[in-house]
Amino acid sequence: MVRDIAKGEAQAAAALDAIAHVGADAILLLDVDWDAGGAGLSALRSALAERGAPYPHGYAGMPNAGVPSGLDLDGDGTAHRARDALGYGRFTGDGGMALLSRWPVAVVAHDPLWADVSAEAAALLPEGGATVVPLATVAQWEVTLDAPGGPVTLITLAGGTPVFDGPEDRNGLRNRDELRFAAGLAAAAPHPVVALGRANVDPLDGEGRRDGLAALLAHPRLADPEPRGAGGGGEGHAGDPALDTAAWDGPGPLRVDYVLPDRAFEVVGSGVLWPIDGPLAETVAAAGSGRVVWVDLRRRP
Repeated sequence: MVRDIAKGEAQAAAALDAIAHVGADAILLLDVDWDAGGAGLSALRSALAERGAPYPHGYAGMPNAGVPSGLDLDGDGTAHRARDALGYGRFTGDGGMALLSRWPVAVVAHDPLWADVSAEAAALLPEGGATVVPLATVAQWEVTLDAPGGPVTLITLAGGTPVFDGPEDRNGLRNRDELRFAAGLAAAAPHPVVALGRANVDPLDGEGRRDGLAALLAHPRLADPEPRGAGGGGEGHAGDPALDTAAWDGPGPLRVDYVLPDRAFEVVGSGVLWPIDGPLAETVAAAGSGRVVWVDLRRRP
């Protein structure tokens, strides 16, 4: 247990170093545990400020992850395990999201029932599930940034993992519907918009239904700058290894994280923080499976 705690602390420190190295004006963090008192968010901000990356504004609302549903959602005869929660999680707040920003933020959390946005959902859920299970596995936020040049809307992406289910492909269908819903929010955003986060689907490789992701990538309002890094690449993969954003055992490196800006912006630069040698490469590898994806934007005149 002592070794596990030490490993976790080292991984967290490396992740903070990688975030501070990029120094984004606003960043969405995935797989961040939520707590009711906001201690975790405060600790994140303090640790980054110590590294020279202050974020005076932030938000971390309670996710659906780990919230008990009271139902046996996975059909194993129990109703109290991680897969029976509203979103996969061992405890309430397990693997939530956090947004950090240099500018003031206002957040609207969209939380429709899955059955209200998908006719297929009711057939996939057990009795009572249609009135309980939300669309969002983690959360779905629409964030307004009070940026210097005018408001910017961020549409978060936190698609559930589209595997670990059965032949009914419930997780894959839910992921698809989450991404479709996010695409709809991006279309309706009142300000220049950026969709960003983890879709949990690669355009070509790995598992998952790709039509939800395709709705985002082909959206006429959004551009895909295709941020690139030096790492990535899986055996037998069809995708460009430079586009990969996560290094996983099993499926191998995949492109599952995206920053899709409004075409009203000019893309000045972009990248995936994935160097292949040197001290920074060691830091990035120690930070975990995910990589920082960044895009620099400028408003078009």
